[in-house]
Amino acid sequence: MKTKIFYIEDEQYLGRIVKETLENQGYEVVWETDGAKVMKHLESFSPDVCVLDIMLPHVDGYELCQQIKALKPALPVIFLTAKTETADLVRGFEAGGTDYIRKPFSIEEVIVRIENQLTLANNNGQASGPPNEEIRLGLYTYHPLRYELISPEGTLRLSQRDSEILSQLATSVNRVIERKQLLMSVWGDDSFFNSRNLDVYIRKIREYFKHDPNIRIQTLKGKGYLFLITEN
Repeated sequence: MKTKIFYIEDEQYLGRIVKETLENQGYEVVWETDGAKVMKHLESFSPDVCVLDIMLPHVDGYELCQQIKALKPALPVIFLTAKTETADLVRGFEAGGTDYIRKPFSIEEVIVRIENQLTLANNNGQASGPPNEEIRLGLYTYHPLRYELISPEGTLRLSQRDSEILSQLATSVNRVIERKQLLMSVWGDDSFFNSRNLDVYIRKIREYFKHDPNIRIQTLKGKGYLFLITEN
């Protein structure tokens, strides 16, 4: 069965070249140019990965990514961007993106990024055997398969990246997990930009656990993180 790619790009010339090249490489591709029309295609096509330009007519890629992830939280979303500011890239990851490619790019890079995201998505549920259906973390209950964290205040719906990072932390309770190990396990790359994005996700996850004073994610400068759960 062919890998299905949902490609959203409004530049006609670029879009046509990328679509045809990916199809020649054996992928099944649906190409959409208008952000406002994306959601109606999502259910019927059921893609394995989404390649999404940030600058689109009618709706920007950040907003569109949030809509896509709300419907399909496990779907990898690769941003295409001409933006160079770190804040723009961080915003993309906060919206639910799982990788990014800077314009101009080579088709070889696109294919490598797509295959990497597919590998990470598969390993999220298959590496080292099936994940636990339920993990108790202090006052919380974490469901990796459902991307849910049950807190004293209700159910938190996690993004794929949230879940990947929390799964790593949850298997290292009260033990140091090295920053590089976490970056390589989740992103497959310990670049500066991925490192900055990890900081964003760690802050988010700390906020998720605010209702249990016995849980703390401690940053060990130059080393990594310590996910502490203490007894009452």
